[in-house]
This record gives sequence, C-alpha cells and structure tokens, in this order.
Amino acid sequence: MKYTFLLAFVFCTFLLSAQKNSVLVEAESFSEKGGWVVDQQFMDLMGSSYLMAHGMGVPVADAKATVSVPSVGEYKVFVRTFNWTSPWYKGEGPGQFRIIINGNPVGDVLGNSGSVWIWQSAGKVNIPNNKVTLSLHDLTGFNGRVDAIYLTKGEEIPPSDLAELTSFRKKLLDMPEKPKDAGEFDLVVIGGGMAGIGAAISGARLGIKVALIQDRPVLGGNNSSEVRVHLGGRAMVEPNPALGKIVNEIGPTKGGNAQPAAYYEDDKKMSMVLAEENITLFASCRAFAVKMEGSRITQVIAKNIETSEELAFSAPLFADCTGDGTIGYLAGADFAMGREGRNEYGEPSAPEVADDLTMGASVQWYSVEGENASVFPEFEYGVDFNEENSQQVTMGEWTWETGMNYDQISEFERIRDYGLLVVYSNWSFLKNHSSEKAKYQNRKLDWVAYVAGKRESRRLMGDLILREQDLTDYVVYPDGSAPTSWTIDLHYPDPENTKYFPGSEFKSIAVHKKVHLYPIPYRCFYSRNVDNLFMAGRNISVTHVALGTVRVMRTTGMMGEVVGMAASIAAEHNTNPRGVYEYYLGELKSLIDTGVGKYDMGNVQKYNMGSTLGPRK
Repeated sequence: MKYTFLLAFVFCTFLLSAQKNSVLVEAESFSEKGGWVVDQQFMDLMGSSYLMAHGMGVPVADAKATVSVPSVGEYKVFVRTFNWTSPWYKGEGPGQFRIIINGNPVGDVLGNSGSVWIWQSAGKVNIPNNKVTLSLHDLTGFNGRVDAIYLTKGEEIPPSDLAELTSFRKKLLDMPEKPKDAGEFDLVVIGGGMAGIGAAISGARLGIKVALIQDRPVLGGNNSSEVRVHLGGRAMVEPNPALGKIVNEIGPTKGGNAQPAAYYEDDKKMSMVLAEENITLFASCRAFAVKMEGSRITQVIAKNIETSEELAFSAPLFADCTGDGTIGYLAGADFAMGREGRNEYGEPSAPEVADDLTMGASVQWYSVEGENASVFPEFEYGVDFNEENSQQVTMGEWTWETGMNYDQISEFERIRDYGLLVVYSNWSFLKNHSSEKAKYQNRKLDWVAYVAGKRESRRLMGDLILREQDLTDYVVYPDGSAPTSWTIDLHYPDPENTKYFPGSEFKSIAVHKKVHLYPIPYRCFYSRNVDNLFMAGRNISVTHVALGTVRVMRTTGMMGEVVGMAASIAAEHNTNPRGVYEYYLGELKSLIDTGVGKYDMGNVQKYNMGSTLGPRK
C-alpha cells in the first residue's frame, strides 16, 4: 500500500528561520502542542493556521518548542494574536495567555486587546545562549490564539497586510520559491468529507490514481468527531440503488448530532481510505492556489497546516469537494452565493428579491453530569443572558446556528466565534445566575466544537442548475444519477431568538417541503467554464432552494461516487467531465447501475433517513 500521511508529528525539525537579528516562529509548528489545538479554518484570510487554547473555561496545558536564535543578547518579542470577543465587547477579552521564555514569563498578558489580528508587543527578553525554550501559557481556557512569534533585535514590526505578511513569512522561514512536487495523478480530490472520500474511493476502485487532500488530520468533514453531525438521507435507493455502497461502508453505524467522539468512527473512514492502493492521502494539507492554462487547471498548490510545507499536485482532472467551492473560485469558475430572486428561476420558495442570506454554521456542544459540583467562570462579553432569553438546555445541536446574515467565507471566523461566544455566555448564566442553577450544579461542559459545521457558501455553476421545480415536479433528466431523498430543508433565524437577539440570532428553524426520490443530473457535478473541474458536495450546481435537499451527507457521498466513476471514464478516453456527458453517458450509467461497493454487507445505517417522501408526479 502506497500512501503519504502528512501530519506534523512526522517532522522532527522545527519550522523557523533566522536572519541576522530576528527569528519568526509559526505557533502551529510547535513540537509540543500541549492542550492547544491547530485551527486551519481561516488560512485563506490569514495566510496560515494558528494555535488556540480551546479549554472550555479551563486553562489548557502549555505548548512548547525549542528554538535556535542567531546570537545572544536582548530581543524584542512580538506575538500575532487576536482579541476574539472584540466585535461584541470593547473591554479586555477572555482569550488571555502569556509567553514564557526559558521558564520565565515575558511582558504583559496577551490576547486581550485590539480589535483585529495584530502583532502585540510582549516586551523584551535577554537570551543568554543560542537555544531558547518558548512556551504558550494559557490563562483562561477561553480560546486565546497565537499565529506566530517574532523575536528581533531590530526596530521593525512584521507587516499585517496579507500579501506583505505572506512574503515576509516566506523570507524568514526560508521557504522554497517553488512548492515541492507531490507527484502526478489521474484525479486530485480536494476535501476529505463524505463527498471527497466517496470520489476518491470510487475512482481508485475503478483503477485511476487519486490524490486526496484534506485540511484536517481526520477525515469525514461534518461527520467527523471534530464537528459531529450525523449522516442524513438515504443510500442504495431507487432509481439508482447501487449508489451509496461506499457511503454504507465508511459511515458510522450510530446516529446522533453532538454525541461522544466514538459515534463518528473516524478510524473507519481513515482505514477505508488507506486500504485503497490507488489513493495517496495528504492529510493536514489545505489547498490555497491553482495554476491554469486557459480554462484548465494544471496544478493545485496545498500547504501543510502545521509545517507550512507547500506541495504542488498535477493531474488532468480535479474534484472540488471543499464545500466552499474553493478550487473553483480560485480557478475562476462561475458561482453563486446567497438566495436567488423568484424571477430568476421561477421558484415558489425563493424570495421576491435576491439577497445574501445563507443557511448558517453550527457550533455544537454538550455537557455531562458529574458526581460533584463544578464551577464555570463568569463569562460576559457583550451578549447578555437573563431569565427570559436564556436557553435552559444541557446541549446544543443543529439548531445552534450562526452567521446567516454574514458572509460564510470572508466573515467565517466571526461566525464561528459568535457560536463560541453564545455557548459560553449562556452556560455561564445557567451555572452562575439562573433561578434554575441548582439543576446545573454538577454539570460541566464536556465538548464544544471549534470546527464549525457549515451548511452553505459558494455553489459552482455547471451545465445544468438544479431548481426547486425539477425536484417537486419530478423533472427527470437523462443524466440522472445520485438520488436525493431529503426534504427541501431550508433554515431561517428562529423568530423566538430574533425577538431577543435581532440580527444576532444563534438559533434556527427548519422549513421542509417534501420531494420524491430524485436522481440529481450528472451535469450538476462539473463546472461549466473550468474544463477539467468536477465538484461534489454542497458546492454543486443548484439554486439556494434546491440546495436544501441535496446537502445532506449520504447524498453528497453518493455524488462523490458518481464523480469517481466519471473521472475513471474521462481518464480512459482522455476527455473532460463534459465529454463524459456528451460521448460516454452510457458508460457512466452502466457504472451507476453496477456500483463500486467492495464488501458484501446490508444497510448498516438505518438512522436519520428523513421523513416520508412526497408523491412522484
């Protein structure tokens, strides 16, 4: 079995570089992370991932690293950090930490001031030898964050502008001008959620060489232990019952949102991918750039989220399974975002006028009952809870949804942070001030997601854009493929929540419209203007309304299976995704009829399959 598993612990060297009088240290490359976690969700906006002290109100263990400095003497210390509650609270924030050098605290408390990512001064330190031990010492457990540490004998402060900072990083980290060649493949799949796994395994089983790039150390996306959303919809159903066999093989046997980590069976997904000899897995790598020749992608460039090593992937075919449509966007693919107006496609459920509203992202959480009383710190940072507006609950799952009125890409850190803010604020009220606080006396937060579960952002436009009427009127196209079986399930701010938090809602409601089992056209799975780009997942070619049914993960996994099949045909005939539709649709339909299951097993996932289907018209 041939694979590459790029996790940071396989690298024994620490990422830093020294100029004559300065050293830049990327926090995410610390050799010992302690209790700090690597957060890569906003790399496109920041230029790198960062470390975060996600302790749910309990300070986490120190992160540590040993660093070489160019010479002894006095250094100024700057730390790139962010006071994350500043959009809602103008005082000192809760994400407080200190820098410790050679066992001694340096300067003042960090992470508690400013309103954007800044280089905060940590004071001066005398370094008596060329080896120095750096530690990040969390003070609160409330998501303090560190991007990088800069030690300098000079007067300069590192830049904050993204382009300038990227150039500065490359120079000080002595990064190669060109990324390392990751090898050549028949298909490069970007995104390791259910759609990406389905595409990779399907293509690999049909004989093509696949690279699978995933920006987390685990696979599964929203169905991983990091987000904890259970699979939804039906697999192995009419009109194409052979589709979904891979989904059935890799998916968890237990259902439930916001459940203990074991429910999501991360190891099963990983072992199934690594068992495929035609898949090379690049975990903890985030794609951030593409190279083009005309309307074709020739390379995708990815960066390891801990080591910053850059890799270049070449292939005749690429599949965007990122959810956000990142690869399509970088390649100039046509896309849509927000809600279309009713006049655009004539959809009954569309608003009269187009707008930017999207479905939101969920920061799920739960608490556990202990034998003894537990405390939770006072947490009041701009969102006030009281007896009337508090949520008297012990867990929060999909209905805890934020960011519908914000841009799910450019403002996503704010969206995720607001999700954390309301969880902590509400729990602080329940534990410390509620008239019902006795009920929560022995309860403590046991898990709060820091990787937010996103529902909607960019939708890449294909040769066919699926509409509401196609689904409700059962307008079946000749290239019908992966069946969608969920209702048209669209989320809106909960009116009860709006009453207390207008414009800053964090709870949602779902509005359902029943549809019959519907085969999604294959033409929704490739870009109409980037010649060699497939897509599978929530970023396929649909309207906002139609997204309501196709976005659940058993359905997106089957999309991936179809994309893998189509890629194998395209590779065999030296054509592109559109060419498969125009010249080899019969071959694709034959593969769809056969499926790519490897193991003889019945349906082991009989949970969350959706409500009663609507009539077939």
